[in-house]
Amino acid sequence: MTTNLAPKAEPSSKAKRLLLPGVCLSLATVVSAVTSLNVALPDLARDTGASQTQISWVVDAYALVFASLLLVGGVLGDRYGRRLALLGGLSVFGVGSLLSMFTTSVDGLIGLRGLLGIGAALVMPATLSTITTVYADKERLRAIGIWSGVAGASAVLGLVVSGTLLEFFSWRAVFGLNITMAVIAAIMVVRAVPESVERQAHRLDIGGALLFVVSISALIYSIIEAPTEGWTSAHTLIGLGFGFVMLAATVTWELLAAHPLLDPRLFTNRMFSASALSITVQFAAFFGFVFLMIQYLQLVAGLAPLVAALCMLPMAAGLMGSSRNAFRVTAKLGQVRTCVLGLVLIVIAMGTLSTLGADINYVILFVGLPVLGAGMGLAMTPATSALTEALPADQQGVASAMNDLARELGGAVGIAVLGSVLASTLTDRLGATGGIAQLAHADGAAANLARSAFADGLGNSLTLAAIAVALTAVAVAVLGRRAV
Repeated sequence: MTTNLAPKAEPSSKAKRLLLPGVCLSLATVVSAVTSLNVALPDLARDTGASQTQISWVVDAYALVFASLLLVGGVLGDRYGRRLALLGGLSVFGVGSLLSMFTTSVDGLIGLRGLLGIGAALVMPATLSTITTVYADKERLRAIGIWSGVAGASAVLGLVVSGTLLEFFSWRAVFGLNITMAVIAAIMVVRAVPESVERQAHRLDIGGALLFVVSISALIYSIIEAPTEGWTSAHTLIGLGFGFVMLAATVTWELLAAHPLLDPRLFTNRMFSASALSITVQFAAFFGFVFLMIQYLQLVAGLAPLVAALCMLPMAAGLMGSSRNAFRVTAKLGQVRTCVLGLVLIVIAMGTLSTLGADINYVILFVGLPVLGAGMGLAMTPATSALTEALPADQQGVASAMNDLARELGGAVGIAVLGSVLASTLTDRLGATGGIAQLAHADGAAANLARSAFADGLGNSLTLAAIAVALTAVAVAVLGRRAV
């Protein structure tokens, strides 16, 4: 791929000052939507009667479509213009949010969340590739650090704003927040972001894109539905088997394609592989954790939506602080050691938070959350930089797309897997897959049983996440050492 990394016109100094905030707000708009609805899930479940499996789909429909189409969105932005991709994606996102405000069914909401994912897939790749196009050297590293911090912290800040809205309005107001952010971001993009395109962009690899979407969709669908169908049922096993076969077909197709969507040979670069693995797993743990914890704080601890969201702020503070200072730590320890240090902190935090029970212990909560945030910031920033630096200048579009894909695919998988572990625990303990909101707000023994089951499910999920991140830390250390 031959890439023109320079924008069509160098932005003025005034526009350049607005460019990073505009790009970061665009990023925050689509990333916060992964989690901002989480704080409204109990309200949504009571209003619609949604089951725990349907609740998982409401959240993961967005993340799944987002992740599945990220590479396609990156290619379209490279081919037709990153500024155009930003504006087009924000428009689709805004329209989808407007329609979601008025839907009356869970199934309709799931479909519309998928529409939002299409818009997000156009926006996110264009944000990082715009930064790597406009900024250079130390300025670029600083901008990537800010971008990384926004990517993580906006998920938590979105919860707080949504929680505030829920003090006065219904769950539908969350989509009003989406619309507002999309409109403001679009205005800033129009004023500050220059157009940049590839001079020699290849045709879109439609075959590879379709195979990738089918494979990931089959795997995520099977994981989410497993608690309902049974993990060893023919439905689940056939679905998982089909997904892995399609994933193998995707790799084969991409190896043979003249212009692949994502060349599997890139993963022979050990630093590229280590960075992609680290980002994928840490975001799987992060988004899966937020999905479960915000429900725990409301359904088990009995906190109001706003209070539950505010409880997550120590994690955001830890993430933003460590992201801003990660480059200093990296200068002393190097990218690999800094990333591994961050992953170890995530393991410690997940292990600590997995001990939360039906009666919430705020000491455990407020010790674990900032450590988790600090670990995310330390692991995320050097991994992002290493991923982009692992490829030459003419493949920065691919590096940006892979970075985005790792984050969102990790999020989709994390929500699906940890959500399914929770749902399976609820099924084992309660003998039903009904809405946990109704069960947790029942009276007497039924409520106590439901809260205890949810706490056990949370512990099982976070223990699994801690193990996955620990194994990733070992893999990153080995791959990173061999890459030097």
